[in-house]
Amino acid sequence: MVSVKNPNKTSRNRMSARAATKRKLQKKMSADGGHVDRVAKADTKRGARPGLMPTSGPRAPLSAKKQKKVIQRMTLALKRKMEANGGKLEELEELDEKDDAEAKAEDVEEMEIN
Repeated sequence: MVSVKNPNKTSRNRMSARAATKRKLQKKMSADGGHVDRVAKADTKRGARPGLMPTSGPRAPLSAKKQKKVIQRMTLALKRKMEANGGKLEELEELDEKDDAEAKAEDVEEMEIN
């Protein structure tokens, strides 16, 4: 026989310990930025489970055939953009300008130090 007042009820110590661990886990989860294991309700309707992507809808993984098509469209768009700019991308020009500005700033700093 158990020497407890009511053996069918969990003790206060156990209840408080359980609550403390849940509280710690909740703090950890909220600090990480949300629930990692949670699957959106709309995705569960499309067959998604923790670790499985939905079979359809916007979050479904692309098939290999569709991936190729998307890549082709992106490369064509890049080529058109390059032709419109005379063979150079705007992003590359911006990067070149930033590098030139940084180099000038370094030269000025070196001159001030010397």
